Amino acid sequence: MAELTGLADDRALLGRTSTAERVADILRSRIAEGYFPPGTRLSEDSIGGALGVSRNTLREAFRLLTHERLLVHELNRGVFVRVLTVEDVEDIYRTRRLVECAVVHGLGRPPYAVDALAGAVAEGRSAASRRDWNGVSTANIHFHRELVALAGSARTDELMRSVFAELRLAFHVVDDPRRLHEPYLVRNQEILDALRSGLGPKAERLLGIYLDDSLQGLVDTYARRVAAGGAGAG
Repeated sequence: MAELTGLADDRALLGRTSTAERVADILRSRIAEGYFPPGTRLSEDSIGGALGVSRNTLREAFRLLTHERLLVHELNRGVFVRVLTVEDVEDIYRTRRLVECAVVHGLGRPPYAVDALAGAVAEGRSAASRRDWNGVSTANIHFHRELVALAGSARTDELMRSVFAELRLAFHVVDDPRRLHEPYLVRNQEILDALRSGLGPKAERLLGIYLDDSLQGLVDTYARRVAAGGAGAG
């Protein structure tokens, strides 16, 4: 499996101590990047061998990611990457709206530190120029992650890291990623421009509309995909 070759390359990230938390970090990133699509069964032997970690360490990492709702354990079948329901997607966006809009609302007086946001916008445009729509999706997540980081809160960053990883589970079952992600290149730029101009209330308003539209578009495409059985079995 190609994804296991990539995992073997991640061994160096573990350092000398192969803690469950570090293994969970690697697997979380790989799930978010689509190496393990929703519905995929995760083999203890294959993944443990690729990472060079013990079965107990890997099981603890699986437990952590199950708690984050990225994995699900099925009795007598094993551990699978979770397949989200439409209700899950709606709840993710409810959380995003509460957190992301609150971050922008609480920014205080300008100027705002938007260099990382600008970098994410440039990353998205570069991916679009290569017609790399999964890359556009990744850049979009980076934009919103950097937006949340403007709050300067490690706890909020950690909370949203899990939310964004869970969101990617929905993105990976969408059959037309260009249609889903391309419109938000311009809208990310609009939010960035508002923040650069010190227009926090405008940025918050744009963000709220953005999230509502994104939710509707994702729910529509996701519901069709899941109904057609395209998300895989879990």
